[in-house]
Amino acid sequence: MCLVTKASARKTPRVHDERKESVMDYKKAGVDIEAGYKSVELMKEHVKATMRPEVIGGLGGFAGAFDLSAIKNMEEPVLLSGTDGCGTKVKLAFVMDKHDTIGIDAVAMCVNDIACSGGEPLFFLDYIACGKNYPEKIATIVKGVAQGCLQSECALVGGETAEHPGLMPEDDYDLAGFAVGVVDKKDIIDGSNIKAGDVLVGIASSGVHSNGFSLVRKVFDITKESLETYYDELNGTLGETLLTPTRIYVKALKNIKKAGVQVKGCSHITGGGFYENVPRMLPDHALALIRKDSYPIPPIFNLIQKNGQIEEQMMYNTFNMGLGMVIALDPADVDTAMKAIEAAGDHCYVVGHIEEGQKGVQLC
Repeated sequence: MCLVTKASARKTPRVHDERKESVMDYKKAGVDIEAGYKSVELMKEHVKATMRPEVIGGLGGFAGAFDLSAIKNMEEPVLLSGTDGCGTKVKLAFVMDKHDTIGIDAVAMCVNDIACSGGEPLFFLDYIACGKNYPEKIATIVKGVAQGCLQSECALVGGETAEHPGLMPEDDYDLAGFAVGVVDKKDIIDGSNIKAGDVLVGIASSGVHSNGFSLVRKVFDITKESLETYYDELNGTLGETLLTPTRIYVKALKNIKKAGVQVKGCSHITGGGFYENVPRMLPDHALALIRKDSYPIPPIFNLIQKNGQIEEQMMYNTFNMGLGMVIALDPADVDTAMKAIEAAGDHCYVVGHIEEGQKGVQLC
């Protein structure tokens, strides 16, 4: 069994020599095909590093192909998919002229959602829209995408780089992606078994991740000078801190499963913060109680709140506030699960519990 997806315009297009003689051609219209060739060549080594044995063919085909024979070992295999982007975090990359990590964010936002449902990410495709194709910049962006794929053990099977002259400024771009994963139906994490007495464990974030940047850009003056300002409390510059890539939790969730622990519910804390995302994993009549003092809040959030004079509830309704994921566990499984998370290189904390009540989350 093979799965074939429409992969990319990252093939080697043919260019007819007659265009050199024409009064008007594609390059004069704003699309540089040669730059497209060069960017593909520059990114090939990064893409190749992500390949899994199931990938059929290589970069340059019309579709990406992935052999699904291995999933026959599952009782009832279910495909999972996720698509997302980096939001306005890319604006900081423009200003800082630093493009090597934003691709990790694009991958993280997709594969974390798949892991949140109990799945294993299989492959990823990226989409880059740019005002002008600067091959070295595009290759650097894709290098970050490939790094995210390596961290989540999924293959980068294709993508699209679209040059949009006249639609967006030449130095600007947008980045999004799409991931596909698989899970045995019996292992899907859907929160249906969560009950009163279950323990909530939070897994630390690496910072702001990829949500809330429209608010961040209102709080701070997003100029090169501002982003290069050093803050003692951050132990670094503002720009470095804000551009820190989104943490990928695939390995942590895999480790928990390998340890024989069932995750009863999982919430990826993204846009909407705690108030929007925690209830998404809860069944009816389950109230999540989370203690705000149960884990360390990264200094960047205190700086955002202070400089923007933002109410606390809005902070928790916008940002992850230091927890990238919250999982629900049976009390007997907490110690084993936390050891598995720490073994993956992540930090975690017991942050609350489940009580009977109206579906929702209460921060105390």
